[in-house]
Amino acid sequence: MTHSLFLKIFFWFWVTIGLLIIGAYLVVEATESMPLAQRWVDVRNNAIGVYAQNAAEIYEKKGEAELSEYFVRWERGFRVRGAIYNAQGRFIAGMPLAAQASQLAVSALSSERVVSDSSAEETMAAKLVHTTQGNRYVVVSEMPGGPILFSRVPLRVRALRGIAIFSMAGLFCYLLARYLTIPVVKLREATQRFAAGDLTARVGTTTGRRRDELVDLGRDFDAMAERIEGLMNAQRRLISDVSHELRSPLTRLNVSLELAKQRAGTEAAPMLQRIEREADRLSELIGQLLTLSKLENKNEPAGKELVDLSQLVAEICADADFEARARNRGVKVLRNDACKLSGSSELLRRAIENVIRNAIRYTAEGTSVEVSLQRTNQNALITIRDYGAGVPEASLSDLFRPFYRVADARDRQTGGIGLGLAITERAIKLHDGNVTARNSDNGGLIVELQLPLFQLESHP
Repeated sequence: MTHSLFLKIFFWFWVTIGLLIIGAYLVVEATESMPLAQRWVDVRNNAIGVYAQNAAEIYEKKGEAELSEYFVRWERGFRVRGAIYNAQGRFIAGMPLAAQASQLAVSALSSERVVSDSSAEETMAAKLVHTTQGNRYVVVSEMPGGPILFSRVPLRVRALRGIAIFSMAGLFCYLLARYLTIPVVKLREATQRFAAGDLTARVGTTTGRRRDELVDLGRDFDAMAERIEGLMNAQRRLISDVSHELRSPLTRLNVSLELAKQRAGTEAAPMLQRIEREADRLSELIGQLLTLSKLENKNEPAGKELVDLSQLVAEICADADFEARARNRGVKVLRNDACKLSGSSELLRRAIENVIRNAIRYTAEGTSVEVSLQRTNQNALITIRDYGAGVPEASLSDLFRPFYRVADARDRQTGGIGLGLAITERAIKLHDGNVTARNSDNGGLIVELQLPLFQLESHP
């Protein structure tokens, strides 16, 4: 999780916003010497002064009717009620205000500043103004709002506000990071499925109506996957078709070979035997190609049955040991636990046999291939070990690729064509198992076939 792109984006966005909030607060605290409430009062008093000056000028130049309209506009727009008084503190024009308005007007005559009186529901302010004609008036305004406290906001309140802002910023960053990384997550899931062999994996329309570079990347992946799937299917069809087409001339070749052996003399016998060996090898290759093509086009083994895996391993090892003795080698069964599973006995036989026969090819003379079948919980683990030269570490992951050879010359000498282990892997995967290969510390190669023992309890 520490390497998650989502967490990185979320964390750094959140930290950045938090630092900006803290930095802005510190800058305000360091540069502002006047309390916030006092600054608000100064702004309000300046507005009242402009309001009062305009009211007095309108009254002198345009009369009481225009002044009334001015007061009405302010009441509608700003909820401020106004009235104007003369230099003796007597009401001239405007809106009816509270009883203390006259007293406030008289108080304002002796001050050039705004005189205010606040209660729980409203604030009343009076301002002495001088017109261009040299007259003095007092404009009293009544506005909603109680008294303004000149004390600073308590630290606890500021801390709670900061936590609330930081939490909201965290939520915003979470949503933003999720929005940015959803296409990446979908693309990663699709690439993992595609790499595991699911050529139908696509990002598709899971990103909704987004239109950005990440969505374009998903579309490019889908186009690439579509192209690769088409090429792979075409290759499989080609291999299958070619293999089928080769069967007929190969059959005719074998018939002709038998006729030639009957008619030819002793001098031609060695050449005819060589032709027969090559024809058998070609027949084996075609058979393995057809098997591989069928396995790659299946999602599960056909003809499932209850397979006694321990009996199957014993039979395969007995046959392989008989053949190995002709090469001064052997096959030993070190352990054979009782295991049964649901699957195809033919596919499992071929999968296990291919690995054992491959081990016989490469194990040193005078040694035996060791086979063990171990049951662990609900899995069967088949381990096959030879005592050969092993495989370079860089080639271990490629052993199960079709036609892959670690050393071409060596494989030709032993008769390998690079399809046996590929067939094994696909047969085991059809049974929801997996195949791994590793070098032994004491030399040689160890291949492990792991199979799940599902549907075991329903059988006697």
